[in-house]
Amino acid sequence: SLEAIGAPYLHLISYIVVIASAVQLVEMFVKKFSPALFRALGIFLPLITTNCAILGLALFQTSREYNFFQSLVFALGAGTGFTLALGVMSGIREELDFADVPKVIKGTGIALMVAGILSMAFMGFAGMGG
Repeated sequence: SLEAIGAPYLHLISYIVVIASAVQLVEMFVKKFSPALFRALGIFLPLITTNCAILGLALFQTSREYNFFQSLVFALGAGTGFTLALGVMSGIREELDFADVPKVIKGTGIALMVAGILSMAFMGFAGMGG
């Protein structure tokens, strides 16, 4: 157990990693053995992985034992932050389509770099609460 090694805070991350990994394995399996089913379900499989973030927020909120009002504010803040992050990321990805990105990091590589830089920028919001 994670409590035994002094890392109970990793529960949420471990749930999300397990679910996301399982979805990716299913996606690879379906893509290889049933291309027709993959074409039919193609867009929905990555959405399941995205739902892991929502599950993580729900588990995080319940572990804090917020009351109704605190839960409502938390949910609105999380939704606003998620929407803001998606909007910024999609805008940057559209701009990168017109940029001269080296072939080595084009696609996933540059997306991960942008996500890392954005996460550092969003960490600035953590200090705004006082």
